[in-house]
Amino acid sequence: MGSDESELLARCRSGEAEAWDALFDRHYLPASRFIFQLAPDFSREDIEEVCQEVFLTVIKNLHTFQGNSQFQTWLFRIAANKTRDYRQRLRAAKRGGGLQPIPLHQDPRTDLPPPDPASPTLGPDAALLRAEAITLVGQALQRLGGPCQEIIELRYFADLSYEEISAALELNPKTVSSRLSKCLDKLEAVTRKLLAEAEPPGQPLADSVQAPKTLRENSTTTSV
Repeated sequence: MGSDESELLARCRSGEAEAWDALFDRHYLPASRFIFQLAPDFSREDIEEVCQEVFLTVIKNLHTFQGNSQFQTWLFRIAANKTRDYRQRLRAAKRGGGLQPIPLHQDPRTDLPPPDPASPTLGPDAALLRAEAITLVGQALQRLGGPCQEIIELRYFADLSYEEISAALELNPKTVSSRLSKCLDKLEAVTRKLLAEAEPPGQPLADSVQAPKTLRENSTTTSV
């Protein structure tokens, strides 16, 4: 963690209001983008509410941050937990009301970026398939849950390095690599199950949505 960040956090711990403002200005947008990546079906109001919960948690618990990882890594772990909690509350509130539709495109009410912008060279069909893959991976991660959901989110949604994940989760980098590989296997199995549930009876599994395979390819090309 840089000396500038450490100094800013020290000023926050001392109760300096301007330091807190600076911390929010620096990390609010990255946190909101991360939440949107995890939950592209959330509205702008949902994301803002989760962000508020995240920073309230930071205010209450900053004294527990030991600086063993980057502050943003710690912040993203809080954001991931708060996003899951918020989704559970939404499901509880809508229980019995049917499935909540998940949009495949950016919410026009927000200026946050889409979870995985389509390349300008992609045609409409390819862009739709990519959006479907993102949605499918999100559903599979929610069903997977636990440590596997956390480590995949930190690696592929927060874009943390193996070293940063190692510090955040207090794991050996080799353990991070091994756990990530096993978790990707589990994610692939869950994804195939979701595909099977979505396919009409008698139809083969769709080969066009292979997000877990893409994650695995990205993993093998990233040095540990």
